[in-house]
Amino acid sequence: MLDLEIPLCFLYGDPISDVEMDFLHIEPIRERSGAHDWIIGEHSHPDHVQILLVERGGGRYLVEGQELAVPEGSLILVPAGLVHGFEFSAGTDGWVINAATGYLRAVAGQDARLLAPLSRPAVYPPEDGEGAAALFRGCYREYVWSAPGRRAAIRGLVLQMLVALMRAAAETGGPSLAAGDRDYALVCRFREALEEGFRTQRTIAEYAGALGVTPHRLNQACRARAGKSPSALLHDRTIVEAKRYLVYLDRSVAEIGFELGFEDPAYFSRYFTRRTGQTPGGYRKAMLAGRSRAG
Repeated sequence: MLDLEIPLCFLYGDPISDVEMDFLHIEPIRERSGAHDWIIGEHSHPDHVQILLVERGGGRYLVEGQELAVPEGSLILVPAGLVHGFEFSAGTDGWVINAATGYLRAVAGQDARLLAPLSRPAVYPPEDGEGAAALFRGCYREYVWSAPGRRAAIRGLVLQMLVALMRAAAETGGPSLAAGDRDYALVCRFREALEEGFRTQRTIAEYAGALGVTPHRLNQACRARAGKSPSALLHDRTIVEAKRYLVYLDRSVAEIGFELGFEDPAYFSRYFTRRTGQTPGGYRKAMLAGRSRAG
């Protein structure tokens, strides 16, 4: 079970807030680690994966009570939900990306090979050190630069990072560190089931039955590893897809609701508004206005 005093974060040192689930953040390692004397205490990101590239320096990666050495040039994977920390040597630098699991699934599309490495903590030597560094630097440049096409550019760079991780895992035969406990494994299976079923009106009891556990057991695991109930995870996944459809598909709100399993357009509108504070139409208008400004 996850110690209740282990902080749940989006970024280390920042409390959980109502950030969009398709969130991606990138910053130099030195910015956060340097401010904390190069020690990042144990914490967890319930819904986000971290990908780090250590260009200079190194240290130790602590995850679930185990330790991995972090040599210079390492590509590091921190799965969502695992308790972890870092002890870097002074002056260590490189890049760290926080990416929502839903965003990474969208980037990977239907290619399960790109998602497989994301469930196991690991330290890899990058297949191409200069190439990996160029990907992270390019992603950071696009992240801080409001140029036309920046979202598409970031998505393309993140896709290349997933390919680099897949190749690194294949080259090393996969990470040597076993991930997590039974709670973690169950939450991973539940997230996979959500990907297949969130557009239906399947109940949590039905999900639990398909996973071979009781609803109570599933609730325990989700609260321990994700800091949320199974229902909250289901709602989060539905809202992520609703937001994506509203921004990228030229369909009516009613059609989008039906696509997501809502036969009553009014109920879909209430469902979305209750969880986001905006009507579907209001959210679409605000996001499309933002896209036109940022490209």
